[in-house]
Amino acid sequence: MTGTDRQRSAAAEPESLADVLGGRRGAVDATLPPLAFGLGWVLGGLGGGVLAAVTTGTAVAAWRWRRGDRPRAVLIGLLAVCLAALITLRTGRATDFFLLQIASNAASALAWAVSIVVRWPLLGVVVGLALGQRGRWRRDPALLRAYGRASWVWTATYVLRVAVFVPLWLDGQVVALAVARAALTWPLVAAALAVSWVVIRRSLPAGHPGLRHPAGASDPDGSSTPTAGPKK
Repeated sequence: MTGTDRQRSAAAEPESLADVLGGRRGAVDATLPPLAFGLGWVLGGLGGGVLAAVTTGTAVAAWRWRRGDRPRAVLIGLLAVCLAALITLRTGRATDFFLLQIASNAASALAWAVSIVVRWPLLGVVVGLALGQRGRWRRDPALLRAYGRASWVWTATYVLRVAVFVPLWLDGQVVALAVARAALTWPLVAAALAVSWVVIRRSLPAGHPGLRHPAGASDPDGSSTPTAGPKK
């Protein structure tokens, strides 16, 4: 395939970043146990909340398993719910069910920011793994720069969650935390996918062969994808 053919193929490529990363499906599933915990806590106190969350988490895990999700992803989701439940039972504070989520978002914000600074933007890592590229995308300066800019969008989502969750946690707002967890999970992921895709598209020069074909990286046949010219 010639460079011109690749560029035509990329121009006609309909998929977005959401298509590559699988959309919002996993994020939707992640909102159900926290919502169940909030409802269970209102109806049955701490024990009711924990029971509702673990039961819902188990049901979600079983459903994801049956539809063919990766076993490790299914188990990690279920273990996160169980660990949150154990923390809550240990401390006796219902708001501590969300403590693990607060800590993971704070750590994620730091990790994403550091990855951009060291020029290994995590969005590029995630997309590269999804496309089976390993680190080939880093040999494309334009793509590296685009992933770096778009990774700030995802960093901002984690910072936003921490900024919302921490005051509610300190104030003991269990129901508000459950609602905020749902509101700032799949809707925020959907927004981040859309915005980061726009950032990537606008950061790449005209004629760039696209995410699947890093410019300057070798193809399986040993040829090299030509580097796209500057955007006009």
